[in-house]
Amino acid sequence: EVQLVESGGGLVQPGMSLRLSCVASGFTFSSAAMSWVRQAPGKGLEWISSIHSGGDIINYADSVKGRFTISRDNAKNTLYLQMNNLKPEDTAVYYCAKYWIYGSTWEGYFEVWGQGTLVTVSS
Repeated sequence: EVQLVESGGGLVQPGMSLRLSCVASGFTFSSAAMSWVRQAPGKGLEWISSIHSGGDIINYADSVKGRFTISRDNAKNTLYLQMNNLKPEDTAVYYCAKYWIYGSTWEGYFEVWGQGTLVTVSS
């Protein structure tokens, strides 16, 4: 069964860093594009970042650009999100998702989602 398990969330103070992990199973991770998406309290889903299977093509939402870094270790079937200089507005449940690409570059859709991990940024 295809499964994505996020971890690494928690309570941190503004300005601190956190690294999220997503362990994948049930599919060939090394061939799959992946994404991070978050949902803040009272808000809808917000796409954060995506990465192609080889890790060479990456993009970020403007809200996190320069602070967050997406990466992957295909040998470990793991996706990462390094979050630096966290802000209160980063508080959200963070989900990793398998992104199916059927067209050029980013033409596709979110195929599978994990359960999410909660990140709370507060003083």
